[in-house]
Amino acid sequence: MKKFILVFLFTLLILPSLAFASGHGHKREMKKGILLVAFGSSIPEAQVSFENIDTRVKKEFPDIPVFWAYTSSIIRNKLAKQGKTLDSEAMALAKMTDQGFTHVAVQSLHTIRGEEFDDLVQTLKAFEGLPGGMEKIVTGAPLLSSQKDMEDVTKAILANLPAGRKKGETVVLMGHGTPHPSNVFYTALMYHLQKKDPLVFMGTVEGSPTIDDLIPMLQEKKSKKVWLMPFMSVAGDHARNDLAGNEPDSWKSILEKQGFKIEAVLKGTAEYDNMIDIWVNHLKEAMAHFK
Repeated sequence: MKKFILVFLFTLLILPSLAFASGHGHKREMKKGILLVAFGSSIPEAQVSFENIDTRVKKEFPDIPVFWAYTSSIIRNKLAKQGKTLDSEAMALAKMTDQGFTHVAVQSLHTIRGEEFDDLVQTLKAFEGLPGGMEKIVTGAPLLSSQKDMEDVTKAILANLPAGRKKGETVVLMGHGTPHPSNVFYTALMYHLQKKDPLVFMGTVEGSPTIDDLIPMLQEKKSKKVWLMPFMSVAGDHARNDLAGNEPDSWKSILEKQGFKIEAVLKGTAEYDNMIDIWVNHLKEAMAHFK
């Protein structure tokens, strides 16, 4: 509700200037822009993921301005205390509107179509079609949005498995997870991974499968070593604490207690070019709507 109130206030603030800038109904020249939207991270080591995406998008669309927004107010507030200002999606859209952008492709850098993606879509609806504002806003799909995505992501994960992994060693990926129905993408992804490599598993922090669900499966494989990898765009707090931290409730500690030898690879999915390919293809599909 707070987000929608902010959008409403932004609308009230920018409408007068938009009406004036619209040229009294005259058709404006198309001005295209790209807005990249992520949950965000305040961990310095995780910024490489966003830098990789930014570089790749600007290479693919050299003539189109690229903007960024973080959906997490907690992350934005943390960064603000460090002297770094990041916009919310509503603020970024308001600024782009004020700068005269008429057609904007908003690329979601989320993993699935969960609650955050739903909120993003609702925010975009509030900005499209305002008098003298943006004429068209198109949303690029998250990483996992279709059967083709499932196949492409499966292929990418298998290509990115640790080079030092030996025969018989298992790999456990940690996704975020959600109570949203879209959590089924994680279980579907594990099905696809298991078909290709029965020693690769997918779990989640806040959904299912849980680490408790995975332990009996890992024990059944009789593997002595488990590689841990985050399945999140950045190797942020969840990866460094919930996955590979030394706290008793981390996946590393839980599995070590079960007798497994653990090695973690802390790289977000956006650190791999083949994963960025999928997001960029979704952005290309969104941009294709602007003729």
